[in-house]
Amino acid sequence: MAAVLLVCTANICRSPMAEAIFKAKLGDVFKTIESAGMHADPRGGPVDARAAAALSRHNYSLERRWRSRRAEPDALGKYDLVLAMEAEHVEALRKKAAPELQARIRLLTDFLPDMAGQEIPDPYFGPAAGFDAVIGMLERAAQRLLTESREGRLKLG
Repeated sequence: MAAVLLVCTANICRSPMAEAIFKAKLGDVFKTIESAGMHADPRGGPVDARAAAALSRHNYSLERRWRSRRAEPDALGKYDLVLAMEAEHVEALRKKAAPELQARIRLLTDFLPDMAGQEIPDPYFGPAAGFDAVIGMLERAAQRLLTESREGRLKLG
C-alpha cells in the first residue's frame, strides 16, 4: 500500500480537508494519508474553524489531535504521491526535491479531466460556501483516484 501527501499553502484549509476526505474514501488504497503546508506555522495550529465546519456538514472529520505542519522537501521520499493544490506548490516542491522524486509531485486537479492544470481555489478569504465547493472538488478527485486504482491505472512513484 502506498503513501500520499496532500499540500496546500498553510495546511489549515484545503489540505486538511483533503486529508479527511482521502482517509474516508481512499484508506484501502493508501496506507498513509497526510497533509502539509508550504508556509504552515512551524509550531502547528488547528484546522480553520470554517474548514472543520464544512467537513462536519459533509460527514468527515479530522483526528482529534490534528495539527498543521510544513511540507519538508527532504521528507518527500516517504511518499509515493505528493498532490498539491496550486501550481506554485508543485514548482516549489520540485525545486527542492531530489531528481528521482520529481514525477511523484503533481497537481491534484490532474486527476480531474475537466480541471486538469487548474488549481483548487483557496477558500480562506471567501464565504463558507467556498469551503463546500472545495470539498466537492476534493471528493471528485478522491473518487477518480479510487477508480484509477481499481482499474490498475494509478501510477505511483
